[in-house]
Amino acid sequence: MILKKNITKVFYLFIFSNLILWTLIPSFSNLNLPLDTIEALAWGSNLDWGFDKHPPFSAFAVEVFYFIFGGNDWSFYLLSQIFVAVAFFVVWKFSNKIFEDKSYSLLSVLILSGIYFYNFTTPEFNVNVSQLPFWALSVYFFWKSLNLNKKIDWILLGFFSALGFLSKYLFIYLIASFFIYFIFNFKKFKKFIPNCLLSFLIFSILLIPHLIWLFENNFVTIFYGINRSGLSYFHITDHLINPIIFLIKQILILVPFLIMFLAIIKKFKFKFKINNKTFFLISINLIPFLLILLTSIITGAKIRTMWMTPFYLFLGTLFLEIFRKNIDTKKIKKFYYFFLFFFILSPSLYFGVSVFDKTKRTDYPGKEISRLVQNKWDDNFVNEIKIVVGDEWSAGNLSYHLSSRPTWFNDLKDIANNISEDQGVIYVGNPKILKEICPGVFGEIKPAGYCMIGMR
Repeated sequence: MILKKNITKVFYLFIFSNLILWTLIPSFSNLNLPLDTIEALAWGSNLDWGFDKHPPFSAFAVEVFYFIFGGNDWSFYLLSQIFVAVAFFVVWKFSNKIFEDKSYSLLSVLILSGIYFYNFTTPEFNVNVSQLPFWALSVYFFWKSLNLNKKIDWILLGFFSALGFLSKYLFIYLIASFFIYFIFNFKKFKKFIPNCLLSFLIFSILLIPHLIWLFENNFVTIFYGINRSGLSYFHITDHLINPIIFLIKQILILVPFLIMFLAIIKKFKFKFKINNKTFFLISINLIPFLLILLTSIITGAKIRTMWMTPFYLFLGTLFLEIFRKNIDTKKIKKFYYFFLFFFILSPSLYFGVSVFDKTKRTDYPGKEISRLVQNKWDDNFVNEIKIVVGDEWSAGNLSYHLSSRPTWFNDLKDIANNISEDQGVIYVGNPKILKEICPGVFGEIKPAGYCMIGMR
């Protein structure tokens, strides 16, 4: 049993250890950054208020770190872990407001080590990881706003909710849960409406540039999400099969979490009183989950597993609050054994897979390919490479690894006439096609072809 005076120290030790561990392991085991991180870096080289797949925040985040640290892979693993650490810290702060005993707050964070969204998948900074701190912060400030009704809390709620939405549109499920909770308690909260509208105003103002971009680009990100969920290939059985598959996957994902939780339960009795805290926790945990399940049932959408990354951040707090009277403090030591097991197992598995499986994206020789491309460029041209054109992976790797940090474009159809003669361009794509149409110097590094156009 951890002494109460040491609980805060143990929490910070966990946060620091988790951050260092998950920064170092992929830094040593991976040859190349993961797909989604390279994709975000490609977007970051050509910043806009949106991209064909997602809103812009993840690209902004990686570009800031590229500006500070340059092309050092470890910095983007660190970026990802900072986002995770902030989320954990906010869960801790929130849980301190729910529980009188900080030992429960500690358990509510440590138990998240049993959910692989918060360990094994975190080295890949992407839109799902990008949501984590804003999901946690939005819940925290929504709780503070409803309990204190301070303008600053409502303003911060609108601010962080906007950043979450600008990370990924699925954040709307959390915002919807806030609205539903507010409506269910309308008589109690109607005096908060002016401040609530202020929060919504802040949220809306921050979204304006992205909404303008959406209109100008024919809602391309919306249609991408529809295609990813399989709605463009409708079949009546999807309304039953896809929700069932979704539920089965969620149960399997939560098995380690449940093992850790059951380790401290003396008698499993589902009997509790719904007070303000409990109702709030049920709302912010279950309503987003039920809404996304309902989406799958009504539309037949295929809910991809990784989309659920931020949904379980406060699940430990909910379970510990509901079953607080059933927790056996004598079994805490057993919980810590399970925690240490999963805390060590997950990075060990990640390292083992990275070392022994050489077919992964993170084994792609992006740096070496970029060196070869640069050498061929230097042999033929006198100017720098300013633009790379192609898919986010092959061309995105060039954009990241080349020292000139060329701007990435998926295609040049809208800006071809604006490219000056001194802007070196490399097209990346199908080698058979590029070889036939390339007006400059052609090269091939399987499986991609490279057409280089520069000044001689």
